[in-house]
Amino acid sequence: MLPNFKRSDSEPSKVSPSLSPLSAPPVPGASARGLGIARSADRNAPSVIGPDLTINGNLVSKGEVQIDGEVQGDIQGTYVVIGEKARITGGIVAEEIVVRGHVMGSVRGKRVMLQSSSHVEGDIFHQALAIEQGAFFEGKSRRSDDPTAEAKPDIPSLHGSSLS
Repeated sequence: MLPNFKRSDSEPSKVSPSLSPLSAPPVPGASARGLGIARSADRNAPSVIGPDLTINGNLVSKGEVQIDGEVQGDIQGTYVVIGEKARITGGIVAEEIVVRGHVMGSVRGKRVMLQSSSHVEGDIFHQALAIEQGAFFEGKSRRSDDPTAEAKPDIPSLHGSSLS
């Protein structure tokens, strides 16, 4: 019992049942990402590349990837988020792609969203494309029924160049 806390045994308890945030039922139509797609209950937590991490090589994930650091290579996943401070040099292939940071390379996704802080230099192949005011995009935009199946992302040639 807590100190200085007394309850009279003659008083009936006035505690009403309530739901904790963890046990609350989901709100119908609520979206986990704000893009009209509700998060599936069987999904794992996203893989996160932190802002202090640089990856030289390709990333392949069967799930969600959040990138806040630097990647020099291609990225493949189901749902890919490029954070505001992220820098990507390489292609991205995913079902759904949200870009807030800097991408130099092709972007292939069924649903692609360039948010206002994004900077994309490369072609975008998509089924649906949304570009917020303030986003920077230099390249070609091509609509496709299945942009993820058409081609592999461009790989910047690091091995064929000669340094003198």
